[in-house]
Amino acid sequence: MGKVFDAAEVAQHNNNKSCWVVLYGKVYDVTDFVSSHPGGANVILRLAGKDATEEFDPVHPPGTLEESLKPEALLGDIDPATLPKPAPESSSPTPGDLPPVEMLLNMDEIEQVATAKISKKAWAYYYSAADDKISKRWNTEAFRSILLRPRVFIDCKECSLETKLLDNQVQMPIYVSPAAQARLGHPTGEAGIAEACRSYGALQIISNSASMTPEQIVENASPEQTFGWQIYVKQDRTMSENMIARVNKLSAIKFIVLTLDTPVMGKREDDQRGGNVIQGLTDENYGASTPQSDEQGFFGLDPTLTWKETLAWLAKHTSLPVILKGVQTHEDAYIASLYKHQVKAVILSNHGGRSLDTSPPVVHTLLEIRKYCPEVFDKIEVWVDGGIRRGTDVVKAICLGAKGVGIGRPPLFGLSAGGVPGVKRVLQILADETKTCMRLLGVQRVDQLGMQHINTRALEQQIFNGPSGLETCRAAHLSKL
Repeated sequence: MGKVFDAAEVAQHNNNKSCWVVLYGKVYDVTDFVSSHPGGANVILRLAGKDATEEFDPVHPPGTLEESLKPEALLGDIDPATLPKPAPESSSPTPGDLPPVEMLLNMDEIEQVATAKISKKAWAYYYSAADDKISKRWNTEAFRSILLRPRVFIDCKECSLETKLLDNQVQMPIYVSPAAQARLGHPTGEAGIAEACRSYGALQIISNSASMTPEQIVENASPEQTFGWQIYVKQDRTMSENMIARVNKLSAIKFIVLTLDTPVMGKREDDQRGGNVIQGLTDENYGASTPQSDEQGFFGLDPTLTWKETLAWLAKHTSLPVILKGVQTHEDAYIASLYKHQVKAVILSNHGGRSLDTSPPVVHTLLEIRKYCPEVFDKIEVWVDGGIRRGTDVVKAICLGAKGVGIGRPPLFGLSAGGVPGVKRVLQILADETKTCMRLLGVQRVDQLGMQHINTRALEQQIFNGPSGLETCRAAHLSKL
């Protein structure tokens, strides 16, 4: 190769007809890749002619360049002396000004420390939610509207959080939800979260958009550690099938989580202001004049998924149990239970409030299922995520019928606040609070929690009160089974 480029020469190639970028000290011609970039053409074009390493590295697993670019795309090296000097960081608290993670007492304090440490881009991505963030707020506030009913004169000296999730023994019902780009907050990334989960016996679901490969994330897993892997189905199905084939080879990954609540992307204004790689759904994201309605949805995802076709396709490519993530109504939970031979669990989730604003918090969906089709809880497992900030939230979700309770943002902020110890602190706080709550309710085991321990009257008027629609659902789907 041998050729060394001046930064000024690279800067001239800054459009979709000739697009060069600098990555890890190398110059690449990515012109042919612009139109097919999964994140949209604009993501590359705004970095055209520049050093993109700082933006690229935290969000792409190793091997991405090799998989995406032809060998001839590598043009040569950049003369580092010609690159612009990085702008000085704005004044921010020094490590000595911030408390160590072991002194932090709750999720709010961990988030505050993380916010002071990480870049505006990372904060915006982790914090952002759709539109006015109403669903994000309600995810937490709905839990606060449930009152607890403590019992007395019950021996609660012994208290255990051990349980099973899809027949996998775990030390707590709290699991880590799939959340992308952990290396934005800390270089240990998703592998750091896995290390913390190993220490606490917690289950972890790996994001389809993780900043590390699944092989890296599970590399140091203990034999008893449990992982799931999240899939977004690509319009180019071979891409998804290739990833499933890789996951099938990893014994630590015990199930597949098919995420359904983001066929298109919600409008996340914090991300847009921060100039993040993942931006709102606009024509610019696609780098073409083709109307959005003719495009492929959310960054190459397949928006045409259906119950019968998609589940049958997935069954052809993996024998792992399947969980459906993003269920938000009792009708869809009921339909999932009709497919119980293919679907082993559902995760009630509104994507952390990041997709459709004013969609229901998981507490509402749990109550809706209890009202219209409580038999769902006996046919398949019901897990939840969204808005969990306290151990009392964990307990309330379990009382309502959830088997697993997921946390998405807290591990990311814990990682950002203090690396692996920060994630451990998140798990420790929530585990301790959950045990304290159980003891004060007079409960020794999670399987003893039930509706008798909570008062949901304040929420009942907000629950859907229309026709159940179950006969229509049953008639439409039984013939397909």
